[in-house]
Amino acid sequence: MSVPLITADLVAVDLAANTKDDVITALADLLAKAGRVSDAAQFIADVRTREATTATGMPGGIGLPHAKSEAVIEPSLAVAKVPNGVDFGAPDGPATLVFLIAAPAGGASEHLKILAKLARNLVHEDFKNSLRNATDAASVADIVNEAVSS
Repeated sequence: MSVPLITADLVAVDLAANTKDDVITALADLLAKAGRVSDAAQFIADVRTREATTATGMPGGIGLPHAKSEAVIEPSLAVAKVPNGVDFGAPDGPATLVFLIAAPAGGASEHLKILAKLARNLVHEDFKNSLRNATDAASVADIVNEAVSS
């Protein structure tokens, strides 16, 4: 059996963050603690480099930071619910749902497949609302896994 893309220990519910850097750091730390990233600092640097090229905010309060990195051991997704929102450059304002995609450097287009599946679901209000209404990390992980594995 393959490792799930996201598990409850990769979800931050009600994350208090003021900047996208705060969110990226918090989620990268979760990935490192879970053994999915070997070097959180390197992964954070790779995500920041990617963020500097193009904004990863989507309409509807979504942030989709992502990077391919030598520090990534296992393709993974970490999620934060950020009640106060942080700016990821979306045209309609801050992101309250942030999905950090971690892909191995040699992972070909693995992160693009994840990103595409996630993006297809994020256009649906019912999907976003189910995530926003989820009260615990396990529920968020279940909702996301069901969406990206279908």
